[in-house]
Amino acid sequence: MSEAQGGSLPLDCAPDREVHEVARVSRVRAALNFLVCAGSALWLAACADPARKAPAYAQQHGFQADVVTGSLFQHRVYRAYGDLAKGTLHVYIEGDGSPFLDRNTVAVDPTPRDPLMLRLMALDSSPSIYLGRPCYLGLHRDGRCNPLYWTLLRFSPDVVDSMATVLRSEAAKARATSIQLYGHSGGATLAVLLADRVPEVNQVVTIGANLDIDAWSAMHGYTPLAGSLDPIDIQWHRAPPRMMHLVGSEDRNTSPALIQGAVSKGAVGGDVRVIEGYTHNCCWERIWPAILRERLNSGPQAPQSAAD
Repeated sequence: MSEAQGGSLPLDCAPDREVHEVARVSRVRAALNFLVCAGSALWLAACADPARKAPAYAQQHGFQADVVTGSLFQHRVYRAYGDLAKGTLHVYIEGDGSPFLDRNTVAVDPTPRDPLMLRLMALDSSPSIYLGRPCYLGLHRDGRCNPLYWTLLRFSPDVVDSMATVLRSEAAKARATSIQLYGHSGGATLAVLLADRVPEVNQVVTIGANLDIDAWSAMHGYTPLAGSLDPIDIQWHRAPPRMMHLVGSEDRNTSPALIQGAVSKGAVGGDVRVIEGYTHNCCWERIWPAILRERLNSGPQAPQSAAD
């Protein structure tokens, strides 16, 4: 399974259809039952350590590494401050990585094997940080972590609020007066949700964004992400920031139709650009410098297509 994978509950542990129709709290309880039913298999699944790639890459590019405490979790942060006089902080958020090893086996560590957003940050000369998600990048043993926070609760209020706490703290350290968020896949979901909580965010650029998590789960046949917030339901507490949603024409994970459908419903808004020949993970470095130079329009825009 690829980036932003969802996974399914075993049939003998999955909540039945009636449970899915009640409040999200009940569905979270059903998810907890699933974890008990799945038992030690969740923690015994072994794989190569993906958490080593990001630190090595960050060190290679001279990024400052830190672990910052949010409202609930610890978060790994990489900083590349550059010219702080610019006043705008660029924030990069990684995708879901590998929460599942297969449809019924939760990974011990969900850290992405390919830190796409860290590679894109290396192309950015503006003051930037890479904001780690809870339990990722070697922090899965944090006492607050359990598999729910990289599976069904990956976009929960606990996760979003903790990331928002760190985001505000990092913006203050950088003396930033405005924030631009860049997210890939599930990291793009979090970028949109964070934009509603942090008023200093004035721009969001997403890549392969999961903007309608219920529609995404249904498209792939995954168990719904009970307890997670959904961008499609967002009710802005302020004027929405400028947004651009990039998606590859060959993306099979978060398809152009899925993203265009979510934006057309009006809650998220923004300009959708379909990049011909690109996939969910490839080949975003080619156009990233041009994306960083672009000035986004204000307010919701009609979906459109763009060639590479």
